[in-house]
Amino acid sequence: MTMKSVYILLSNTGSLPNRAIKAVTAAPYNHASLALDQDMTRIYSFGRRKPTNPFWGGFVEEDFVQGTFSWYPYSTCAVYELQLSRRNYQKLERIVHAFKRNHKTFLYNYVGLLGVPVNQPIDVPASYFCSQFVSEVLKRSGTTLFLKPSPLVTPDDFRHHEDLTLIY
Repeated sequence: MTMKSVYILLSNTGSLPNRAIKAVTAAPYNHASLALDQDMTRIYSFGRRKPTNPFWGGFVEEDFVQGTFSWYPYSTCAVYELQLSRRNYQKLERIVHAFKRNHKTFLYNYVGLLGVPVNQPIDVPASYFCSQFVSEVLKRSGTTLFLKPSPLVTPDDFRHHEDLTLIY
C-alpha cells in the first residue's frame, strides 16, 4: 500500500493569547496546524484571520512570510510526520479543500476552549479551535488518532502520540 505523509506543526508564538493558554496548559506548544506537504507551503488551521487581531478567528491558510508567524520571529515549533494511506490522504485533501472553499462560514471555537480543562466537549456548529480542527480532519479522512472527542484534543496530545514521528 502506498503511503503519503501529512505533517502536524505545533507552535508557540509567544503572543498574548498563546501565553494565556500556556499559563493554563504549561505545554511547550499551544497551537496546532496541518501541513499537506513537507515544504510547509500548504498549512491549515484555525486561528487569527489577521495577524493584528487575535479575536477575529476562523479557518486560516497559514503563511510563514506574510501571516501571523511573520509577526513573531522568535516562535518555536515542532513538526511531526504522520503516514496515511493514499486513499485517506486524498480524502483529507478533499476535506481541507471544502474548508478552504467555505472558509467564510467557519468561526473560531472560543467557547470550546473552555470545555478542555473541565473535560467537557463543547461542540459549536461550524466552529473549531486549532487542535480540534486537525483532529477532526484526520478523523473524517479515516485516521482516528484519539479516543476522546475532537473538542477535547489539545496540541500537547499530538506531541505525545505514538503514531507521530518527530522530524523537527
